[in-house]
Amino acid sequence: MRGDARYVARYADGPGDIRRAQALRAEGFGRANGIDRDAFDEICTHVLVEDRTTGRLVCCFRVLILAAGREIGQSYSGQFYDLAALTGFEGRMAEVGRFCLAPDLADPDILRVAWVELTRLVDAEHVGMLFGCSSFKGVRGEAYLDAFAMLRERHLAPRKWSPRVKAPRVFPFAQKLRRYRPDLREAMRHMPPLLRTYLGMGGWVSDHAVIDRDLGTLHVFTGVEVAAIPDRRKRALLAMSGCLTG
Repeated sequence: MRGDARYVARYADGPGDIRRAQALRAEGFGRANGIDRDAFDEICTHVLVEDRTTGRLVCCFRVLILAAGREIGQSYSGQFYDLAALTGFEGRMAEVGRFCLAPDLADPDILRVAWVELTRLVDAEHVGMLFGCSSFKGVRGEAYLDAFAMLRERHLAPRKWSPRVKAPRVFPFAQKLRRYRPDLREAMRHMPPLLRTYLGMGGWVSDHAVIDRDLGTLHVFTGVEVAAIPDRRKRALLAMSGCLTG
């Protein structure tokens, strides 16, 4: 169990913890039945962030470790994106999924503690690439034109790793917004917090967003090559990792 004065991160310990994470995910994704589960829950490591004083679950996410890119078809993201280009990645990979914050909380320390725990896991597992689906609320791409235009302009995946279209319904923002000049302030205001963090670490995205009506979201495939993370970000994460122990 690790964390700062208020929040603490730990791995799920048994079915009860996983059910708590599934309930928080249902709240975050607006599921009416009060639970969000799928087959990937059984094969992932689940991380919980709790309020140390009250025990309340305030954040959760799950991680699937892959030995190399050849296994990427087994990932959750592989259902929605053609990831053939990434099968050639030779290092270990970690898919981060179902990242969810309690909807009524906006404390940046929660996200900070979650990222420190993820940093520890990446280091322990010798992961070479993080990836996953970064979600925008709602299914209308028009609600996020500045954000998508900025992604097209600055953060598209390198050609050698670029995901291709697989899902039946997508918003092809790189194609549609070629002449759209983004308002960078508006773009960052509407950028999901998780995706902002990925981009700050040198992350990149697919050239299209998948329209996921099941979860009521738009999501982009997101990748972060660990070796390419800016040194200053690595130092900051390692420093936080060292401070948030005990």
